[in-house]
Amino acid sequence: MGTLSDSTNASDDTVGEIRRALGQRDLGSFPVLLGLILIAAIFQVANPHFLTPLNLTNLMVQISAVGTIAVGIVLVLLIGEIDLSVGAVSGLCAAIMAVLSVKLGVPAPIAIGAGVLVGAAIGLLQGAWVAKLHVPSFVVTLAGLLGWQGVLLYVLGDTGTINLADPLITGIANARLPVAIGWLAGVLAVGAYSFSVLRERHQRIQAGLAIDSFAIAAVRIGMVAIGVLVAIGIMSVDRNPSGDVPIRGIPSAVLFFIGCIVVFDLIARRTRFGRSIYAIGGNAEAARRAGIAVDRVRVAVFVLCSALAACGGILASSRLFAVNQSSGGGDILLNAIAAAVIGGTSLFGGRGRVWSALLGALVIGSIANGMDLLAFPSSIKFMVTGAVLLVAVTIDAYTRSHHELALAGR
Repeated sequence: MGTLSDSTNASDDTVGEIRRALGQRDLGSFPVLLGLILIAAIFQVANPHFLTPLNLTNLMVQISAVGTIAVGIVLVLLIGEIDLSVGAVSGLCAAIMAVLSVKLGVPAPIAIGAGVLVGAAIGLLQGAWVAKLHVPSFVVTLAGLLGWQGVLLYVLGDTGTINLADPLITGIANARLPVAIGWLAGVLAVGAYSFSVLRERHQRIQAGLAIDSFAIAAVRIGMVAIGVLVAIGIMSVDRNPSGDVPIRGIPSAVLFFIGCIVVFDLIARRTRFGRSIYAIGGNAEAARRAGIAVDRVRVAVFVLCSALAACGGILASSRLFAVNQSSGGGDILLNAIAAAVIGGTSLFGGRGRVWSALLGALVIGSIANGMDLLAFPSSIKFMVTGAVLLVAVTIDAYTRSHHELALAGR
């Protein structure tokens, strides 16, 4: 009888630790995950094709370009700024790559590199304007939105549309990783994440810092492992069962998007530059007094944001095999910003994770994809996406004010 009581108490203690830990930390990603599950359930009931491997893989490919742009938006939001020019920059850089490759015969690697470098140069110009001349980023990048769109039309000229045929350029988004290599990469990724979590926990123990219980660490590792392996399993299924040639494997667009997230998440969390980004977003003046080169970091973030916008534009053009005058237009800018905010990045700066670009892009992409399957008009898609964005920003504002009141009450 005593053994049963001890076991029950131990179980209650573990549950209590998990509840306390969740109550003390930012729950930013958890509501988004719950929202994704709800969205998937609703659309699966409405249309049984929503959760098929073919549709889910197409969904990931569809969000890769906007998600890559959203990674740069996350970095800019973390320092408390905004970049409204990313859509126009993405289209312009893709057009420059296309003109160099198709019209001028420049080798594909050079054309791709030139497109990314132009994006970085645009970010350098806009970032310096914000940091050195103290013009609000909203105004500078709004001017960029108009100006770079004009440059895009000038670069394309009377051509209108440029079709891409170089296999290297079209393969950026349309190649596939072999199934065996995909599984190996997934297992290695889960192992690396597990090692990172346990290593960080060990370092905090040695430094005498507060840590989560081992149960919390195990839950985190388990959730990531399930997500990664299930995703690889879905993409490893033959998506053309009725055809002569099987289509399976992880699309290169998805690999590029996830790779960007992993790299910039490590930069944000593990480097001095990343810590400076969070410090500036939290309190720019305090960061300056602490010896952080605030202006230099701001410029660097805008450079990275525009370079990632260029990468997103090139990725989109690769998937569509063409660049035209509408490249980078439409709702790309709004979806990139919405993805960052819906995923849990604060509009007020200093709070959020790079992974929020993936979560937010999945939410927006799932809504658009599900409504397309149900043949809903664009008007409904815009209204639903806007409502989701408003809810996310409201939660962010409420959480921030609640946190400030809690600190003031101490």
